[in-house]
Amino acid sequence: MLSKKDILTANKLFHTGRIVNEGSMDYAISTIARSRNWLRTAAVLTRAILIDHVFEDGNKRTAAAVILSCCDMSGVYCNPQKVNAAIVQILLKNISDIRKIERLIKNAIE
Repeated sequence: MLSKKDILTANKLFHTGRIVNEGSMDYAISTIARSRNWLRTAAVLTRAILIDHVFEDGNKRTAAAVILSCCDMSGVYCNPQKVNAAIVQILLKNISDIRKIERLIKNAIE
């Protein structure tokens, strides 16, 4: 499971790691702590990062890194291009429903 520190580290690859919506990040971390489902974990974190704009900058790239990390830790291959397409869909349609985000991530699995 990814920790808050892991997610901050991922954002620092793209920007400063400055959190601007700490409440959303903390809620997402507490939610995934109760789940063993990697897909739910990826969806909850993706929603927080993209929809709630957790970081000052680099949210899209951080969300992609989180999805790919969740897949990698679960031994599942995700196509990075399909992950990027899922992120674009989430943003363009302002998708906040976790189940819909799960389906988009699942479609990126090969």
